[in-house]
Amino acid sequence: MAFANLQKVLISDSLDPCCRKILQDGGLQVVEKQNLIKEELIALQDCKGLILRSATKVTADVINAAEKLQVVGRADTSMDNVDLEATRRKGIMVVNTPNGNSLSAAELTCEMIMYLARQIPQATASMKDDKWDRKKFMGTELNGKTLGILGLGRIQREVAVWMQSFGMKTIGYNPIISLEVSASFSIQQLPLEEIWPLCDFITVHTPLLPSTTGLLNDSTFALCKKGVRVVNCSCRGIMDEGALLQALQSGQCAGAVLDVFTEEPPQDHALVDHQNVITCSHLGASTKEAQSRYGEGITVQFVDMVKGRALAGVVNTQALTSVFSSHTSLAEALGTLMRAWAGSPKGTIQVVTQGLTLKNAGNCRSPTVIVGLLKDTSNHADVNLVNAKLLVKEACLNVTTSHNPTVLGEQGCGEGLLSVALAGTPYHAVGFVQGTRPVLQALNGAAFRPEVPLRRGLPLLLFRAQPSNPAMLPTMIGLLVEVCVQLLSYQTSVVSDGETWHVMGIFLLPNLNAWKQHVTKAFQFHF
Repeated sequence: MAFANLQKVLISDSLDPCCRKILQDGGLQVVEKQNLIKEELIALQDCKGLILRSATKVTADVINAAEKLQVVGRADTSMDNVDLEATRRKGIMVVNTPNGNSLSAAELTCEMIMYLARQIPQATASMKDDKWDRKKFMGTELNGKTLGILGLGRIQREVAVWMQSFGMKTIGYNPIISLEVSASFSIQQLPLEEIWPLCDFITVHTPLLPSTTGLLNDSTFALCKKGVRVVNCSCRGIMDEGALLQALQSGQCAGAVLDVFTEEPPQDHALVDHQNVITCSHLGASTKEAQSRYGEGITVQFVDMVKGRALAGVVNTQALTSVFSSHTSLAEALGTLMRAWAGSPKGTIQVVTQGLTLKNAGNCRSPTVIVGLLKDTSNHADVNLVNAKLLVKEACLNVTTSHNPTVLGEQGCGEGLLSVALAGTPYHAVGFVQGTRPVLQALNGAAFRPEVPLRRGLPLLLFRAQPSNPAMLPTMIGLLVEVCVQLLSYQTSVVSDGETWHVMGIFLLPNLNAWKQHVTKAFQFHF
């Protein structure tokens, strides 16, 4: 998926002035128009990139009407104003800046834990109301208290380290991060059911998933210490707000901080008005530094796309995080080879990686194989890495991935082998990356010496023939010349099942079918 032609980018929301300069220095044209309604967005058909924040709404209508749009970038971590399903089906890539607010959000969380412990906002409001209520605002020390951290990403790690400096014990939960990793920043990782009764304070930092929606609810509050204090400066929907209100009213929860709400702005002010609740208007990223990092981060990603560099904030497909690697080119080439070789394959395509360096590459490489399988076919001409997994189902294909940590067979295979096979058939192609160049190592078990370069834009003509005909090659070259085809390279495989694979790199083949008919009369071999 190439972005070299990503020439014009629309910035539809207010960003730091450095963003325009970064894009222009990267060779991109920039259009800045804010407060656009849906019809105005649809009218901007010549922009291939769109950068926004929270104000612009990229609905399915906008996406489906965008003939040239290739990339949508949000200068933020959230994507709640972009229809991700519509972008995925249309093949439009979506990127964000996942770490732009990390420090600001971590600082806000720590500040709120301290405010919560000493009721600072309530005491300030009392003073402004000309009161002097020292006894009313009795607080608690942080030293010696246990802080439960739900979710252990970069923000949470910063929170843990900073709050440990106050003498807090930090425990946490994240099923993705290993115990060794969490222990490296002094967090004892425990199952959720063990965390609830141990915590004096709980801060939540998980993404909103079916498994995390309403994570703090009536049942979990009942498992907590009486007087637990909770903080949510991360993601709305993680706390059941009705359960939180009941816990506050009963005293089970002694206080809460909410920077996010299920409905924003909240229409029900029961929590906002509760005397033991500290609230903010979603300020986690509201610092000058975070906003600057957001804008700079998203524009740098757009420039990286054009320059062919790796991407960091891809939202709607895992495969694009390494979209520009040589293994991506290899995977697409093997998929294209399978399509040309097997016609329109049906059934199960097996993608197998071999070698330790490709241990986690299968899920990234399989969409690229799909692109090669479906690209330029009549029903799926617009397939790319974003919509590949959706469209492959429509093509009646199933793609499986597996991994073998050991490279089988030949050595010297660079970072590992990638193979693509059509289950239940002899169609099986194996390749690897030689330096930075994708190469074909074998077809149907017949190895090539040397390997066949798989260069983008270089058509390959593959056929099998018996190796005993010395006139075959000169005659083939003559036939190519007759139809104005230039032979650029020629390689053969070892003998397999009594035949040899021949691979010709060619230039300009105006009528392949006519040429095949012409050649078949002279030689008995299989295309």
